[in-house]
Amino acid sequence: MALDPKKWFTEIFQNEGTGFSLQIKKKCHEEQSKYQFLEIFETETFGHLMVIDSCVMLTERDNFLYHEMMSHPAIFTHPSPKNVVIIGGGDCGTLKEVLKHSDVQKVTQVDIDERVTRLSEQYFPELCTANNDPRAELLFADGIKWIKDAEAESIDIIIIDSTDPVGPAEGLFAIDFYRDCFKALSSDGIVVQQSESPLLHSQSIIKKVHQDMKRVGFANTHTMPFPQPVYPTGWWSATMALKSGSVSSFRKEDIDRRRFTTEYYNLGIHQGALAIPEFMKKILGC
Repeated sequence: MALDPKKWFTEIFQNEGTGFSLQIKKKCHEEQSKYQFLEIFETETFGHLMVIDSCVMLTERDNFLYHEMMSHPAIFTHPSPKNVVIIGGGDCGTLKEVLKHSDVQKVTQVDIDERVTRLSEQYFPELCTANNDPRAELLFADGIKWIKDAEAESIDIIIIDSTDPVGPAEGLFAIDFYRDCFKALSSDGIVVQQSESPLLHSQSIIKKVHQDMKRVGFANTHTMPFPQPVYPTGWWSATMALKSGSVSSFRKEDIDRRRFTTEYYNLGIHQGALAIPEFMKKILGC
């Protein structure tokens, strides 16, 4: 049965022969920013939905899965993270999660499109509650250039909270950008990159991310799969790269003693995310 386009938002994954739909109550907003086409919908069951260039970016109902996995595993893997940089992340959900860590002294978020943040403040205010934290700095600039110009060994963790590797985000998956990240990170530094669907993109994207990160000097790389219902296949990933140390050496006791709440992430989830499915082992050569 065909879906009524007036009642459903459907994203078609043209190259994969599949798609995803959400039943909508109404369209709340649309605009063409300087960089991309932005839409906000109110859905029947997933709350507000943000769409950028016809691709689902986030919903109220399930964004916590992505934001928690993009932040907490890397922070608890670093021995003492003080200075964190988020490239992208304009919806501010990752920023909120990072600032739950009291030991973090500064978080700089660099997103090229200010309109994403302003619309998030309006339609996803629960994600923006930390925007005025004195430790937070929101910059609206080219993240690739910002990292290139960053002082050497000045950052503890870089979180690349980007859209798909097309358009403005394409350069965030490039080896030159990873080289600049490596230079900007301190000796215990970690970079974490959203790395698409393990089922669809292990061969085409995730494998290259690992190869490029290792080529620029990262000692250890690891991809963490996690559920994400509104993204292609409902299964997503984040790939960590460490300048030194191992992903297995994370602060287990600190996770158990954390003084903030999460909806998905905990010690067991962190441990489970270190397991690699067999098909990915074959592709990545693990």
